Amino acid sequence: QLQLVESGGGLVQPGGSLRLSCVASGSTSEGNFIGWFRQAPGKGREGVSCISVSDGTTRYADSVKGRFTISRDNAKNTVYLQMNSLKPEVTAIYSCEASPASCGSHSFIYWGQGNQVPVSS
Repeated sequence: QLQLVESGGGLVQPGGSLRLSCVASGSTSEGNFIGWFRQAPGKGREGVSCISVSDGTTRYADSVKGRFTISRDNAKNTVYLQMNSLKPEVTAIYSCEASPASCGSHSFIYWGQGNQVPVSS
């Protein structure tokens, strides 16, 4: 079993920045790929970004390219999502998920509790 715990969410003003953290524990070999997802009020789950823990290869949704950066610190079993130039329309619950196999959206089998990220003045 793999456990994921997110932190770093909270209210941020438009144009501001926020860094989310996702710490993995337990069977970390089950988390070769870590993805960040979000779900806005009244909308479905959306993939934001994903990283290969082994080689650092990254993927981003077109809507966040240039503003969001995913990174990892393997010594701390932690994956980060740096979010810059935040807009109100990205208000959502952000969660990290883990997959042993790939960044494919249907491959994630572990997930954290989610963090609220409201973007509002």
